Amino acid sequence: MQLHKYFSPDSRTPGLSSGLPSEKGYFFPAEFAPHEATWLSWPHKEASWPGKIDTIYPNYSLFVKYLAKSEKVRINVANEGMKMVAQAHLDKAGVNLEQVEFFLHPTNDAWCRDHGPAFVINPNATHKKAIVDWGYNAWGDKYPPYDLDDVIPTLIGKHFNLEVYHPGIVMEGGSVEFNGEGTVLTSTCCLLNPNRNPHLNQQQIEKFLCNYYGVQQVLWVEEGIVGDDTDGHIDDTVRFVNADTVLTVVEENKADENYALLQNNLKQLRSMRLLNGKQLNIIELPMPDAVIYEDQRLPASYANFYIANKYVIVPTFRSDKDDKALQIIADWFKDREVIGIDSTDIIWGLGSFHCLSQQEPLV
Repeated sequence: MQLHKYFSPDSRTPGLSSGLPSEKGYFFPAEFAPHEATWLSWPHKEASWPGKIDTIYPNYSLFVKYLAKSEKVRINVANEGMKMVAQAHLDKAGVNLEQVEFFLHPTNDAWCRDHGPAFVINPNATHKKAIVDWGYNAWGDKYPPYDLDDVIPTLIGKHFNLEVYHPGIVMEGGSVEFNGEGTVLTSTCCLLNPNRNPHLNQQQIEKFLCNYYGVQQVLWVEEGIVGDDTDGHIDDTVRFVNADTVLTVVEENKADENYALLQNNLKQLRSMRLLNGKQLNIIELPMPDAVIYEDQRLPASYANFYIANKYVIVPTFRSDKDDKALQIIADWFKDREVIGIDSTDIIWGLGSFHCLSQQEPLV
């Protein structure tokens, strides 16, 4: 029996990418829309989890186990040796390896949300799926080198012979959150940070978002959470659970340094209107107790969940708030099972399940 599939780069090149995705009717669907697959990049960079990388594999593999019960899992690996290591971890966790495909796409790091392909779709087009390959600079040149990560979307486009668009500016998947009906949420602290695109103002960045993600509306909050080295990615603070409802994290302890930041976001969300004129339906999600390791406040947040076809995978942190957060999320996903997986070791890498994954839509 074949236990895994393995793909190497081939000679095919992406289709022509003249024009803009939005002009051709392409758009970035919501994460809660159906997936064909989830993309991952196998964690291997010890410097991202200094002294602890070996501890992350059991719960990372458990994440993959649930993904594989829900959809295909496509994993970027550097070589045959890394594939064998990954396969051993996944096999030990009981992953259905028939659902896992390995791709020989070397990466610098594991954060596939940010360096992976941004799939846009047009169900009415001849070619129903395309890829946007944004520039990637490891969150403002914080962690060089990142040259391997930067080319991952185009490598995937080559393999599947998909049209690939290159906007020519830096953008990360964790910095944008979509409702699937024309609206994207993002944060000024990240997208307007001069370490990304210092030559662009807010209006110009909005134009890129509309042109390449196929949205008509950009909504901005100001703040990220303390300890987030991405300068405030939205996937740690505000997430769409349907077209007009968001879960947003709030800090209940007024003495905590996240309290005022998240109250400011909440105030801004309350003033927003969607394209249809509706107010956002805002559901408050607690923050976990502070997770501190080696005197460093880590960006632990229940908002960094991942929505798969059959499951919502939520990071937990051995906190008294875990059960409350899981129940709130479950209340908004009646069609999926909500699974909590301990992310206390994974968050030492400064990200969790959403940061590690990127969905490929079914179309």
